Amino acid sequence: MPNSKADLVFGALGGLGEIGMNCALYGYGPPHRRKWLMVDLGVSFAGPDLPGVDLVMPDLQFVDRIRKDIVALIITHAHEDHIGALADLWPRLGCPVYATAFAIGLAQTRRLAEVGAPPILFVEAKVGEIIDLAPFTVEYVAVAHSIPEGNALAIRTPLGTVLHSGDWKLDPQPVVGAPTDEARLKAIGDEGVLALVCDSTNILREGESPSEADVAVALKQLIEEAPGRVLVTTFASNVARIRSVAEAAQAAGREVLCVGRAMDRAVEVARECGYLPGVREFLPPDAFDRLPRERVVCIATGSQGEPRAAMSRMALDEHPEITLTPGDRVIFSSRTIPGNEKAVGRIVNALIDQGVEVITDRTHLVHVSGHPRRGEVAKFYQWVRPKIAVPAHGEALHLSEHRAFAASLGVPHVMHARDGDLVRLAPGEPHIVDQMPAGRLYKDGDLLVAAADDVVRQRQKLAFAGVVSVAVAITAKGDVAGDPDVTFMGLPQRSREGAAMDEIVDKAVFQTLDGLPRGKRRDADTLAGAIERAVRAAVNAAWGKKPVVHVLVVEV
Repeated sequence: MPNSKADLVFGALGGLGEIGMNCALYGYGPPHRRKWLMVDLGVSFAGPDLPGVDLVMPDLQFVDRIRKDIVALIITHAHEDHIGALADLWPRLGCPVYATAFAIGLAQTRRLAEVGAPPILFVEAKVGEIIDLAPFTVEYVAVAHSIPEGNALAIRTPLGTVLHSGDWKLDPQPVVGAPTDEARLKAIGDEGVLALVCDSTNILREGESPSEADVAVALKQLIEEAPGRVLVTTFASNVARIRSVAEAAQAAGREVLCVGRAMDRAVEVARECGYLPGVREFLPPDAFDRLPRERVVCIATGSQGEPRAAMSRMALDEHPEITLTPGDRVIFSSRTIPGNEKAVGRIVNALIDQGVEVITDRTHLVHVSGHPRRGEVAKFYQWVRPKIAVPAHGEALHLSEHRAFAASLGVPHVMHARDGDLVRLAPGEPHIVDQMPAGRLYKDGDLLVAAADDVVRQRQKLAFAGVVSVAVAITAKGDVAGDPDVTFMGLPQRSREGAAMDEIVDKAVFQTLDGLPRGKRRDADTLAGAIERAVRAAVNAAWGKKPVVHVLVVEV
């Protein structure tokens, strides 16, 4: 029986307003004594607007307040946007982390080993298992996705069941792993579903996604027909795609080389979990030159244009062991994540300039999404028949389209929720009851930096207009000792009129020193401020941009 003062709430610290950085919370109990269940703890990848930042992850200010009341963290699957923040942020939680074997294996060998993080308290969960995490029970329900062991979660509470879809699609032949468990989802729907928190990634696309098995057929043909070497780049975690490439290579009498550390790790875990039966061991990159061209297939990382990944290094002819030659065939068996178009385009153009044939999903069925289109979403709603729809895993446009679509399917209540909104699902009419702090943390080298920190803004400014450094020595009487030392970076060498920029800066410094009386020159702050303003104004007049100016005054 539910506590008469208890409620059931849902909120997200990431994933409702962006694709990536997924982190959801479910709370049950009286408002000041709720117990909490956390679902996923992922990252998103920084773009060029965040210079120096590698990863973006959710700010856990709210979680710090409720840490003692978190019963567990549940992982739906092993993609980085669902597990990528574990190494950095789990120490702030300390709770058990439930995940399937593949997710645990990938997390331990991939992210955690690299950063030397403390061991995480993993508990292995199995598909179909019902886990008692009072006041919640959680059932793992198999769903197809572009990675093994994708799961939806049936989260049961005394006030009703919430179905958290995770990332999913309908695919009767996913090549690796189980298809989406239609029968179990229908049975849960028959029991009664209070709310469905559902993936919105492909809600803008009509129909249903092609099958992973269709991609396997296309890859087999492209590998069989290739006259020379074949290189396939895809997401390292897409074990079904790796298996399809390997089986096609074996059928064509070719050997498979695995290139890239992330790919090596994913293959290792996939073999341990039994997802590559009958697939021969892959060869290391140094076998590339030893084999005849018509017997080579490489599987490589870097499908998103990552500058340090194998594919980028090959395209720029910088890989230590692999050099592509005209007539080789490169297949991008992936989709370009929004924001990565320029990076991927740069690699494609570099390959074409080398005389390499490039094949993408623009002309061939070499990739399918792991997310549902509208026809699949409609079926899911028909199976589970929720009273409340909470669109998730999407940007503003995706969430808006999903809300309209859910309403058109007859869902009684459709929530407009974003990161930080705390939604009361029960009892009574669902509505937003509170706000949670929902910021972002930046992984900057080995440090975590709050988005509000000034360091990224300063770096953006440096990238835009450069920096001028001026060092001046002043005696106790206010005289200038020696010549000022001026250096600058990121500024053009000459003005519009052809004047040397260093002379422009020097002139501004000397005019300022000459124009200040000795008394003001003895005040380091006054002198530094005057030089800073003068240099910035002089450079702006010559260039049209104001650089960052740093002035050091030394008293001698």
